[in-house]
Amino acid sequence: MAEKTINPILKQVLELGPTLAFFLIYLRIRDETFTFGGTEYTGFIVSALIFIPILLAAMAVLWMLTGKLSRMQVFTAFMVIFFGGLTAYFNDERFFKMKTTIVYGVMAGLLGIGLLRGQSYLQYVMEEFLPMEKEGWMIFTRRLCYMFAALGIANEIIWRTQTTDLWVKLETFAFPAVLMVFLWVQIYRLQQYFIEPAEAAKD
Repeated sequence: MAEKTINPILKQVLELGPTLAFFLIYLRIRDETFTFGGTEYTGFIVSALIFIPILLAAMAVLWMLTGKLSRMQVFTAFMVIFFGGLTAYFNDERFFKMKTTIVYGVMAGLLGIGLLRGQSYLQYVMEEFLPMEKEGWMIFTRRLCYMFAALGIANEIIWRTQTTDLWVKLETFAFPAVLMVFLWVQIYRLQQYFIEPAEAAKD
């Protein structure tokens, strides 16, 4: 199926909406306890389980409208389902919290492997949207690798030492905001490596 163009605002709603929904549901039921099959579950765990079908529904709509899902979106959905399942099976919210650490860790690891091979895997994914010289891609990839590693370490420290309330707020708003600002700053600082559209077309 060919990729289609959709309203960018709708695209953002479908991509970010499930996480915001998780946050709002958690705020609503965080102090409640639910019993299923004779087992008690906290509001956090129930919120995490409700988040899974919401995420899958949003991804299904996005795929129907655009004809495409990124590998990162598919990977994230798999991690949410897998660790959500472990969270429910063991009735232990730590599995869902460590999911974020593993996602960031895998991303840092993949980029790091590419760097060790003298390649920028980030370039393979983003070159079509951001034409740039190889040196620029290597710098961008190295910095993003460090950022993913830092976010993974931060998540691990936060969920182990802070309250669930704080972790949910940081997971929903702080981590994505930090990453977004970081990406924009890097794009601004790497402008000297940008390739003009006409020059890129010649290549």
